[in-house]
Amino acid sequence: MITRIREVRRARAMTLDDVARACVPPTTPQTIGRLETGTRTVSVGWLNRIAAALKVEASDLVDHGDRADLGVVAILGAGGASAPKRTALVVPPRASAGQVAVTVSASLGDYRAGDEVWCDVLQPEDFTQALNRDVLIPRPAGRFLFGRLIGREDGKLHMLPPGAGGRQSVVADPPWLAVAVRLVRSL
Repeated sequence: MITRIREVRRARAMTLDDVARACVPPTTPQTIGRLETGTRTVSVGWLNRIAAALKVEASDLVDHGDRADLGVVAILGAGGASAPKRTALVVPPRASAGQVAVTVSASLGDYRAGDEVWCDVLQPEDFTQALNRDVLIPRPAGRFLFGRLIGREDGKLHMLPPGAGGRQSVVADPPWLAVAVRLVRSL
């Protein structure tokens, strides 16, 4: 089986050591290197462990003849655009379990009309992970609030709406919230 472990690892800007530590249970960088180069056989178990460490699907690590790769031809930095020093690929985004999306119909704050905001759903015990991040909070009767979570106190969430001049909102004991993790924008 031909794998793309190295290409995906590099696309994720991770070292062999990063992937080895992110595996459950952790392994050694040497083992990851052997699996990348094919000097050690990649089992389905290893493929799943490495995929989880890289936060991709196991199928993203297998070379398919019918897959269209998205090659990196330039890197944009402070000095402008330059060619990459080695071949690199971008792994297309894929939704994962527990994600919801918000679509933007009119420009507001940092968001433009046509944007998609992908969010991870969090339960109340995990709300502190979303502090100082944009969140979607459900309200009664199918309504929602979207904005920056700025505080949590006694079950109440304090948030600011996107854009300038908005007033702070307070929501008491929402059943869940969704924290923004990816912005998909067409140019």
